[in-house]
Amino acid sequence: MDAKDLQFFKDMLNGMLDDTLRKSEATIEDMTESGEVYADPADRATAESDRAFTLRLRDRERKLVKKIQKAVDRIDDGDFGICQECGDDISIPRLKARPMTTLCINCKSKQEEDEAVRGD
Repeated sequence: MDAKDLQFFKDMLNGMLDDTLRKSEATIEDMTESGEVYADPADRATAESDRAFTLRLRDRERKLVKKIQKAVDRIDDGDFGICQECGDDISIPRLKARPMTTLCINCKSKQEEDEAVRGD
C-alpha cells in the first residue's frame, strides 16, 4: 500500500473518530441537562428505556473508538492493511468498507463460520 492510500485511510479513520467523539459529547450533554419529572409511570419507564438504549449505543461506540485508535496506530507502525491471521494484504475495498478491520475477507469468513458452529 502506498503513502497516498495510507493517508486516505488515516484521514478516514480520524474523521470517524471525530464524529464518534462528538456524538458521545452530545449524549452526555443531553443526559445531564434532562431534569424532567414524569407524573405518569409509563412515561418515566419509556424515558428510562430510551436512556438505556442510548447508553448501549454509546458503549458500542466507545468500543469502536478503541478499534479506530488501534487502526491509526497500525498505520503509524506500518502494519495497516495486513491480515493478522494469515499475513496477506487486506483488499482496498474491504478496508474502505471497514477500515479498522484486522482480518482479510477469507479469514473473517472462516472466523464467522467457526463462531456459527460453536454457537457464539
